[in-house]
Amino acid sequence: MASKARQLAQSASAPEGRKNVIINGDMKIAQRGSQTGQTGVAMAACDRWIVAEAGDTIVDTSQSTDVPSGQGFANSLKVDVTNPDASLAADDFFLIIQRLEGQDVQHFRYGSSSARDITVSFWVKSPKTGTHILEIRQNTSTVFSSQAYTIASANTWQKVELTFSGYTIAAIADDNAHGWSLNWFLAAGSTYSSGTLNSNTWHSTQANRAVGQVNAVDSDANNFYLTGVQVEVGSVATEFEHRSFAEELALCQRYHIRFPSLSDGSTTLYYNVGMIHSSTTSFHTINLPVPMRTQPDLSISGVNDFTSVDSGTVRNLTNLTIAGDDFIDNQVVLLQGTATFPNEDRPAALRGDGTAGGFLALDAEL
Repeated sequence: MASKARQLAQSASAPEGRKNVIINGDMKIAQRGSQTGQTGVAMAACDRWIVAEAGDTIVDTSQSTDVPSGQGFANSLKVDVTNPDASLAADDFFLIIQRLEGQDVQHFRYGSSSARDITVSFWVKSPKTGTHILEIRQNTSTVFSSQAYTIASANTWQKVELTFSGYTIAAIADDNAHGWSLNWFLAAGSTYSSGTLNSNTWHSTQANRAVGQVNAVDSDANNFYLTGVQVEVGSVATEFEHRSFAEELALCQRYHIRFPSLSDGSTTLYYNVGMIHSSTTSFHTINLPVPMRTQPDLSISGVNDFTSVDSGTVRNLTNLTIAGDDFIDNQVVLLQGTATFPNEDRPAALRGDGTAGGFLALDAEL
């Protein structure tokens, strides 16, 4: 009986598994590596994170080792302002975003009288003191709920915990599209800040989204850091849910998979064995480590980083693309290479021959 009581007590006090819906909240996965000269809407250095701006701001993003002391984090997302926007036009803004699939947040129960409260916790290091705005977005209905948090000391790590009320009016679409997102404002022009901040209130008024937001992108000396991001059901922030590197990587690869063209300084890296199809075309099937969210887009560092090899003959490719809609169960992708081939069917391997930094990437981001 004592043993059973102990088990029950431990079970009641233990944090629930899979409580954090945010992917890569501790910024440990950075398949893309450092990203420079970012404007508009772009994927940041750390997987699943987006930087978005309108105006003059240009930033570099990187995976940093600057972290809050003693909290169990090894990495943060660093946003380094390289071209500031010191005089914001009405429509200017800067955001850090993570978007989630609607089917992954159905347990929020939005659109019902039992819609759940959501608690967001995170560690932040901002170059500016004063009011900052965190916003959640129910994207199916394009409605927002914002709350302010105050940075007490510039360039100092600070933990923030905010609880948002559930949205009872409309459900999030139960599919693999963008259903819900989390938005940090770093700057907001009058279009987004000239109204009234009705804290923790769902609305669709653009002017009420970021009232009071300081301009954290007004100097090229500004660096903004973020880590330890957790979103969980309930009104209490619990300890951050750490996942293994392998598990976090697999979650990220649903949206982005990057293969190097070189490995550990070697001069060649073979991806697979395919088949010459005609005098100008070869096909190469790649089995992916995880099913992706949808059929991905292909990007490569350069066609010169890849060759096709058959019967010992290396053939330089002039193009490498995804072959139409040949994407099986979201886990097998068919690549099509273009080169001068012998006009006969024979096996051919796709090989990476690029310089360091070369890559082949598949992207299915929201």
